[in-house]
Amino acid sequence: MGLFKSKGVVYRPVKDVNLGSDSTEFYLQANVKGILVKIFTWFLESPILGSLLFYILKGNNLIHKLITNAELEESPLFVPSHHFEDHKEQEVKCLDSALTPQEQVQLAIECLPTSSEKAHNETNPSFSRWTIMDYSRAYSSGDITPLMVAERFIAAINESSKPPLRMGFFINYNAEDILRQANESTLRYQKGTPISVLDGVPVAIKDEMDCLPYPTTGGTKWLHKERLCTDDACCVKRLRLCGAILVGKTNMHELGVGTSGINPHYGAARNPYDINKISGGSSSGSAAVVSAGLCPVALGVDGGGSVRMPASLCGVVGLKPTFGRVPHSGVLPLNWTVGMVGILAGTVEDALITYAAIGGEISSHQSSNMLTKINLPLLPLTKSICDIKLAKYGKWFDDCSDDVRLCCSHAMRKLQDHYGWKTIDVTIPDIEAMRLAHYLTIGSECSTWFDSFGEKHFAEFGWDARVALNIYGAFSGKEYIKAQKLRNRQLQFHMKIFAEADVIVSPTTGVTAYSIQDDALKTGELDYVNGAALVRYSISGNFLGLPAVTVPVGYDKLGLPIGLQFIGRPWAEATLIHLAFAMQAICLSEYRKPKIFYDLIKKS
Repeated sequence: MGLFKSKGVVYRPVKDVNLGSDSTEFYLQANVKGILVKIFTWFLESPILGSLLFYILKGNNLIHKLITNAELEESPLFVPSHHFEDHKEQEVKCLDSALTPQEQVQLAIECLPTSSEKAHNETNPSFSRWTIMDYSRAYSSGDITPLMVAERFIAAINESSKPPLRMGFFINYNAEDILRQANESTLRYQKGTPISVLDGVPVAIKDEMDCLPYPTTGGTKWLHKERLCTDDACCVKRLRLCGAILVGKTNMHELGVGTSGINPHYGAARNPYDINKISGGSSSGSAAVVSAGLCPVALGVDGGGSVRMPASLCGVVGLKPTFGRVPHSGVLPLNWTVGMVGILAGTVEDALITYAAIGGEISSHQSSNMLTKINLPLLPLTKSICDIKLAKYGKWFDDCSDDVRLCCSHAMRKLQDHYGWKTIDVTIPDIEAMRLAHYLTIGSECSTWFDSFGEKHFAEFGWDARVALNIYGAFSGKEYIKAQKLRNRQLQFHMKIFAEADVIVSPTTGVTAYSIQDDALKTGELDYVNGAALVRYSISGNFLGLPAVTVPVGYDKLGLPIGLQFIGRPWAEATLIHLAFAMQAICLSEYRKPKIFYDLIKKS
């Protein structure tokens, strides 16, 4: 296609780019074209038309201009690993690296507000989900047992999976295994020897992580036949050591290649606030089960906002730690430089407890030059934190629906008024180029991993996954290298901003949950237009390996949840959790109950 080569962007050196509010850098909105999945797949897979269509697709979506033919002087950055830096975070407790998961959880409990502190500081919420501490207290008092909760959980899953709901929460769950775990936990409580506050608490696992006795499908119908699950993923093993009841493998977008959470093999994971809307992907089932009250926490994997997007759309908390903070062993290697284990939780406090349980390097993998420490935020002291600076890029912040923009702006004003924290106006250049570079990276990595299985399973994919994998396989080595040069460039921009501010703040998604189309239930869905709006604010967390958290701050005109996101410096999760907790405290009184909600620990 050299005859039709289009001119590429010439990027100025990082040192010459103004990141201030007076910058003349142009904000380029996403230029995304929609496609008809099934018909388009046939054309893409055509030996004659395929190459031409790929070339046209790349041109229409500005990949040629912003990446393929671009000129930039930065060297490539292939993995977003960060050397540990102690940011001197305010009001934190540092964990000893030799602690067990159970001991780390206990220290996290000591970082929570007491019941009297919560009563004094919070207004009465109109709705709140049961927390890990609620489960622990109910079990310890004898008001209810883990076995009773397990029986209610199984009944709820049976009800929710049938018409008229068809919620599609799980790909796989085993009632016998759930009851076995619950019975063992019940006996421990009866003896007065629970392992931790997580003992007996139901926790769901995205079907992208190994968790015995289940196969790991990645949302496909065939992967478990090629790759056997022989052990728990490290993060799952740590939860099991804490006594959590691992209740099954949640639904996800097939191979994580989309943002809707619609899976043609296992159904759509539906949004508990409106079952006709998407829950978001790719950790769709994990977000939905937390939102619906079936679990206080669930694990997901975030490769391009795949924890934070569904958390926002389903009205729960989503935490994505720094790259490398949570071990990745036992997680499908779909996108090894952008994917990270994340947490979906009903409250910031439960996200903190789970973060303490699963965080930290594997001791045998530690090296002297990569030792990090984990700080936990002392949440009772959040109010005393001072001089927090929030970086906001106005043009980017406002590139969303009116409902999202107004809600998130209002939440920010309340946060500033309540705590006196300052907003700094900044410019983040080349955001659309970063989105495309991330897409090229995650696609190339997924395609490379899939190539190890050959093409024998290609026809078993949904139509949307087939389109995605065809596109992923069309990226060149030259384009991949250019994308990594952009990664280096963007990381330098972000670190310059973090030299002036503690966090970057934005909406979590550009739109709220949209409707599930009937044809998408059969073919899967690749809605690139809505998809670009959903991932708009997520990319730096994955591409640059930065920690990020989303917290619910309100609803649109249809009553669908909206989230606000904080993006932080590497290893500064404690500061993010402090800010999320502060935001949650302000918005708590306005939280609304989903239309589909199960109360598992109510007294009979």
